[in-house]
Amino acid sequence: MSTTPDFPDPQRAWAYRPAEPLSGAAGGPLSGLTFSVKDLYGVPGWPLTASTRAPVPDPGESVLVRRLLELGASAVGKTHLHEIALGITGMNGYGSTTHPHDPARIPGGSSGGAAVSVALGQADFALGTDTGGSIRVPAAWCGVVGYKPTKGHPDWSTEGVLPLSWTCDHTGPLARDLATIARVQAALTGRQIEAQDWNGVRVGLWLPDGWTDSALHEATLAFAADLKRRGATITPVYLPEMLDAYSPIVLSEAASIHAKALKLDEPGFQPFTLAALRQGAALSDEEVQHAFDRRADYAWLLNGLFTAFDVLLAPAVPTPPPLIGQDEVEVEAGTLPLRRVVLRLTAPFSMLGVPTISLPTSTPYVGVQLVGRHGEDDRLLGLGLAWEAGA
Repeated sequence: MSTTPDFPDPQRAWAYRPAEPLSGAAGGPLSGLTFSVKDLYGVPGWPLTASTRAPVPDPGESVLVRRLLELGASAVGKTHLHEIALGITGMNGYGSTTHPHDPARIPGGSSGGAAVSVALGQADFALGTDTGGSIRVPAAWCGVVGYKPTKGHPDWSTEGVLPLSWTCDHTGPLARDLATIARVQAALTGRQIEAQDWNGVRVGLWLPDGWTDSALHEATLAFAADLKRRGATITPVYLPEMLDAYSPIVLSEAASIHAKALKLDEPGFQPFTLAALRQGAALSDEEVQHAFDRRADYAWLLNGLFTAFDVLLAPAVPTPPPLIGQDEVEVEAGTLPLRRVVLRLTAPFSMLGVPTISLPTSTPYVGVQLVGRHGEDDRLLGLGLAWEAGA
C-alpha cells in the first residue's frame, strides 16, 4: 500500500491509495469531485482483496468506476470493508476499521471504510455496496448520507464488482450531503433531480415495538413529526422480521461465490467469516428454496403497502454505534444479538430491491431510512433534497 502524508489513516479505512489519483475526464459533469472505491470493485492496476487474506475471484473491471471517471470524477483509492462484505461491523483481516470520530466504536459495515472516507472529508463521495444494509448502516453510524438504488438500476451497475449475493447486492454512494449524491445520480442518468414537495406525501412509519433503543425511537418519531410539519401524512405500518428469508439466500450464495477458497485447508478467512460461509454451504436446496418462497411472500406484503403509501420511514440502525467487539446490544425489548437487531431493520429493502436512502437525524450518529417504490429513485432523492434544504 502506498501512503501520502496528507492522508493519515488511524481508522484503517484505506485498503489502497495510489501515489496519484485516477483522474476523471476534463470538463465532465462530475469534474472537481473525488471518490473512494470500496475494495470489491475491479479497478485496472489496483489490487482487490475484499479486506480478506483469503483468495477471491477476479470480478473484472467495474463498469461503474469507469463510467464515473468518464463523467469527470477522480478516484483517490480503495477503502476497507467488513471481510468479503459478510457483516455489519467493519471487522476484517487487516486490523478492522474504526469509527471516524470515536476510536472505541465501530463505523458499521460492510462499507465502513467508505463511510469513514467521506465523514472525514477524504473524498467527496464513496462507492459502497449494500446487500443487507451495508451502505445505510455505516452512513447512519458515521453521520453521513447513503443511497441504495433500486435493484438492477441501469446506471448503478454491479458488473465488475465482487458479489456477495447476486439476489441482494446493490452498488451505491455515500456522501456528506444528499446534494452530492443527487449530482452523481443526475450525471449517471442524464436527468436532473428536482426537490419534491412533502405536502400530501403519504408516509408509512415502520417503527416496530422494542426493535430500537429509546434514542432511536425518539429520533425516528422526531423525524416523522418534521415530515408532518412539511405537510406529509404519517401512518404506522406493519412489516415482519424477514431474516428467515434473507439469511439463507445470502449465506448460500456467498458460499457458492467463495467455494474455491472453502476447499482449501486454510482458506485465510477470519473465523466468523469462515463459520458463516460453511453454514451457507451446508444449506440444502430445499432450505434455500423455502427462503425464496418466503421472500416472495414478503414482496407481496411490501408491494401492498406501496399501494397505500408513497414512501416508508424507518430507523436505519437500532442504537448508536456499538463498541468494538460488542456482540449484543440493549434495545427496548432487551439484550439481543447485534447482527439480528441491525439487519432486521435494513435487510428487507435490499432483499426486495426497493430504493432507500439513509439520512442523519438531530441525534448524533443515528439515522433513518426513507424507502421508495421500485424505480422511483429520482422521486425519493427529490424528497430527500427537499428535506435537506429545509423546504
